[in-house]
Amino acid sequence: MTMTVALVAIGLLALLFGILLGYASIRFHVEGDPLVDQIDEVLPQTQCGQCGYPGCRPYAEAIANGDDINKCPPGGESTIKNLADLMGVEPKPLDAAHGAEDVKKVAYIREDECIGCTKCIQACPVDAILGAAKHMHTVIVNECTGCDLCVDPCPVDCIDMVALNPTTASWKWNFDDTPKGDIPIKMVS
Repeated sequence: MTMTVALVAIGLLALLFGILLGYASIRFHVEGDPLVDQIDEVLPQTQCGQCGYPGCRPYAEAIANGDDINKCPPGGESTIKNLADLMGVEPKPLDAAHGAEDVKKVAYIREDECIGCTKCIQACPVDAILGAAKHMHTVIVNECTGCDLCVDPCPVDCIDMVALNPTTASWKWNFDDTPKGDIPIKMVS
């Protein structure tokens, strides 16, 4: 009998707290800033921190609050142009203090030298490194954003950043280089 009373009491308390939390989540709901969401969609989502912020979302919030739009080396000039269009400002050249835009690079782990310390796994913001403690690690090339955050923590320097040469399977059309306006089409009869 006491066990049943205790279970009913705990059940009623859980129900009461559930209703209270449900009401509080609806009553005190805070809407996000739609401009921050739009800016965050334009950013490359590498979460590398080269802009001086811990990730793309905090940088998007800073841009919405008036920070410069030219601090993202992974996004490069195309991201700066898209941000300028979105914010209604003039595009600026990439700020050299935050890095330079270069060829897409990915991490490469020389597996025979890897000691399995897992420091690179902990440093990777996008979980592109596979491995376990005291076993060799490897990089998922399609997931690697080239942020370079895994190189410094490696105690044996077995990680290199290598240029990713585009192949027919990985090449993507750069829509920022397409001509604007009408493109004349010649009809053949």
